[in-house]
Amino acid sequence: MKTIIDDIRQTLKDSVDEKTKNGSQHFFKEEINSYGVKIPVVHQISKEILSDIKGKPKQEIFDLCEILWQSGNLEESIIACNLSYALRKQYEPSDFETFEKWVKNYVNNWASCDTLCNHTIGDFLQMYPAHIAKLKKWALSSNRWTRRAAAVTLIIPARKGLFLEEIFEIATILLHDKDDLVQKGYGWMLKAASEAHQKEVFDFVIKNKATMPRTALRYAIEKMPPDMRAEAMKK
Repeated sequence: MKTIIDDIRQTLKDSVDEKTKNGSQHFFKEEINSYGVKIPVVHQISKEILSDIKGKPKQEIFDLCEILWQSGNLEESIIACNLSYALRKQYEPSDFETFEKWVKNYVNNWASCDTLCNHTIGDFLQMYPAHIAKLKKWALSSNRWTRRAAAVTLIIPARKGLFLEEIFEIATILLHDKDDLVQKGYGWMLKAASEAHQKEVFDFVIKNKATMPRTALRYAIEKMPPDMRAEAMKK
């Protein structure tokens, strides 16, 4: 395991792009621990690692992900997300505890939050929808990333028309959240849901627009026709 971790970190160091390194902080409000590797390169490194560890037990790969998450490093967290997502056909209900641990203990920026939640946890919930109730608890967390995770986990299922009732429940819990990254997260979730349920999402926005933060509202209506957007934006 140590050899694999050492190889990953050396490969990342060898792949540093100075422009990326100097500009990466621009995309984040919080201080980011980053090598400065372009994200497409990080994804390519992930593929190479997956080839090297093919056939290893799921738990051993999850343990590798755990070490990568513990680093607090952006690129290492993205690799951890890619490795865990590659195991999606092997997910079991008990894996939720592992994913929840990563969200609550290690996620510290929007990029790692969205990569983990959109794919690994989003796919897990489509396989085991009973766990969606846990997202409502996440939405009540004092941790901004856990609250954002409650929403962005449902982005891809929402595009498929799934979980509309739960999406509205989570949006209602987060409706007046003061954090703009949480507002953007649940607004994005509503926008994704509007692809399959435009009228229902529009009605939800109209019902709540008097108190809904404008940031969330703008995200939610982004894919709607101009007339609906205009109606939603009326003071």
